[in-house]
Amino acid sequence: MAKEGLTAMSTLDHRTAVHYNTVSEARDHISNLLDASEAGKPATIRRGRARAAVVDAGRLRYFLARTRPARAQAVREAGGWSVMLPGLPLAADGETFDEALDEMVEVLREYAADWTDHLRHAPNHADNWGLVQIIELSSDAELKDWLQQ
Repeated sequence: MAKEGLTAMSTLDHRTAVHYNTVSEARDHISNLLDASEAGKPATIRRGRARAAVVDAGRLRYFLARTRPARAQAVREAGGWSVMLPGLPLAADGETFDEALDEMVEVLREYAADWTDHLRHAPNHADNWGLVQIIELSSDAELKDWLQQ
């Protein structure tokens, strides 16, 4: 028996997706939404015509990092290191390779803040949503690993 608000799953059926047609219904069943997302199941909320997905952050980060590699380029020059991301106006320098990576993590964090604030509306930055999600969902160590893949 499906509970009110569920369009594709009863709370007892653990094999299918969870969808709520209103924010109020989703709020009343927030545990179901979070359980479904943690299990990797589709979970959505509608608000008017808009639909939002509730996705486990770790799974989303893992997927995005695998499908959107950094392709960072590191160059040793003038007694230091430079790290660049081709196709993006992002670069960092450091005396050591590790310092350059640390600086690139800071550059990425600044870019994500700028993208969220205003760059997302710029035609040459609008498609960087996935990159910003990777940045925001990653620890500094995860970003450094992603840069080196």
